[in-house]
Amino acid sequence: MPMIPEPDVEVPEGDVKKGAKLFKAKCAQCHTCEKGGNAKQGPPLYGVMGRTSGTYDGFAYSESNKNAAIVWSDKHMFEYLVNPKKYMPGTKMVFAGVKKAGERADLCAYMLAQA
Repeated sequence: MPMIPEPDVEVPEGDVKKGAKLFKAKCAQCHTCEKGGNAKQGPPLYGVMGRTSGTYDGFAYSESNKNAAIVWSDKHMFEYLVNPKKYMPGTKMVFAGVKKAGERADLCAYMLAQA
């Protein structure tokens, strides 16, 4: 699978506090986002922005996640969160996605702040 190029999208400005609430409601069942957080069903997302997909040590990623070679950015995450299985076919992430652009922007703002 070839590297997924960074999408040419404008990510709206997000609200970190709203993103924290959304993360707790939609993501925390499978992910942590605090420093030193453990892997759950999904890898920890503290410091995910700027990290290459599939590289958190100790987490069993899908081959598609490892081979995508995405360097996570707000643009990648904004588009990935619409429909993870469509953005990265073969991912093990079982999540329907976040359709609302404002909610995705808030989640991106929150994850950018966690570094």
